[in-house]
Amino acid sequence: MQVDVHPMGIEVQKFVSATSGRGIKREVARLRSRFKNCKIIFSMDRLDYTKGIPERLYTFEHFLETHPEWHEKVVFILKIAPSRTKVGQYRVLKQEIDELVGRINGKYGTPEWVPISYFYRSLPFQTIIAFYLAADVALLTSMRDGMNLIAKEFVASRVDGKGVLILSEMAGAARELGEALVVNSNNKEEVAEALNEALRMPEEEQKLRNEEMQKRLSHYDVFHWGSGFIRSVLKTKRLQEELNMKKLSEKIREELKNSYKAADKRLLLLDYDGTLVPFADKPERAKPDKELLDLFRALSEPPENTVVIISGRDKETLERWFGDTGVCLVAEHGVWLREEEGEWKEIELLKEDWKEKIIPILDLFVDRAPGSFIEEKSFSLVWHYRKVDPELGELRAKELTDQLIDLTACTELQVMKGNKVVEVKDGRVNKGIAASHWLTKGFGFILAVGDDLTDEDMFKVLPEDAYSVKIGFTPSKARFYLGSPKEVRALLDEMEMVEVYK
Repeated sequence: MQVDVHPMGIEVQKFVSATSGRGIKREVARLRSRFKNCKIIFSMDRLDYTKGIPERLYTFEHFLETHPEWHEKVVFILKIAPSRTKVGQYRVLKQEIDELVGRINGKYGTPEWVPISYFYRSLPFQTIIAFYLAADVALLTSMRDGMNLIAKEFVASRVDGKGVLILSEMAGAARELGEALVVNSNNKEEVAEALNEALRMPEEEQKLRNEEMQKRLSHYDVFHWGSGFIRSVLKTKRLQEELNMKKLSEKIREELKNSYKAADKRLLLLDYDGTLVPFADKPERAKPDKELLDLFRALSEPPENTVVIISGRDKETLERWFGDTGVCLVAEHGVWLREEEGEWKEIELLKEDWKEKIIPILDLFVDRAPGSFIEEKSFSLVWHYRKVDPELGELRAKELTDQLIDLTACTELQVMKGNKVVEVKDGRVNKGIAASHWLTKGFGFILAVGDDLTDEDMFKVLPEDAYSVKIGFTPSKARFYLGSPKEVRALLDEMEMVEVYK
């Protein structure tokens, strides 16, 4: 699965052109004259629970309570577009808003000043533009939201560079409009202080903020959004077609089995986690079952076969699980190597004194991501986050990866982000170097199977006629793809049966 983000843009030029339209200046002057001597806070939404309109009114009330200096100097224009008028709950919501507006105006209003000017109707485009231009502050504090294009429209319309946008952090546009005053809509104290800041903001700062946002909106407008979206769809379609072409089809499986059957020397290089067994929330729970162990014994029995489990696991675990199956073992992504029943050998003499600098950082991220833990191997450290909340886990993993890459720059250490893990190891060893130990021995058939970034080093060093298989449909140097460990097991079972009926 591939997920991409395409924040929807607006037709910026439409709003820029509208500001010089016939009657706009006159309408803006009329609004400012109507609310003379008052700063204008403008808010526009459709009637909906997600928009947080009652909460916005409570916030404005709190602002008037805590900032009496703004009495008779500010007016809140609340424009609401009717929505779902036949739904009872929406009628109740409107009644609540009506009552709140009436109560606040009654509490703070004077014969000369009405704090809230309330419109419950749809307005024509030209009138909306006039409101955008007349406003000193746009207050858009939804509780839940999609993009909130009103925020973009307000900024695009301000050709004079003035005006301050206060925007809920729950709006998608907040990710693009970082120069706005982004607030937590649930915190009325925070929003009230943002209102005070916005009303006092110098024009020079307003213009600097709006200029940056307008540049961004002009570049990523609705046309850029549309073309980018279509390009991504077409790119994904091409990728799907390429992956389908590389899928290990029945025809290719038959070719593979025939090649396996005909060869007098065969090499099988097999990753373990995510390739032969699914991932588990704790590494120790991904033990091989009896069927898998029996399969390894059967595959390694013919003298023509060399079966290698080439894994990121530590050598003690691999020895305990597979020591009596007749397979060769590679541990810690290539640090340790063991022939069928020989002794463990270190492929490269490595140090581990670097760990003392890395462990405190990993400990910090264990605290910051509940459910994560550290796995220490002979010459590598792994931070696991499979049990962490998915969104938090990915956020912390990116932070940790970036921090570790900065820390290990100009060293021989390598930082790898794998499947729910971040690993630090010596970059002088990898699965490709380990696989090369066997690749020089003249095998007539080679099959290599893996599922993540560490296996790409192995795929790189294979001869062109080798059968390299990636688990999962993501870009890879492998020639072919399979969908899951279950499919890998099925393929190996078929190969074992070829030997039986040879």
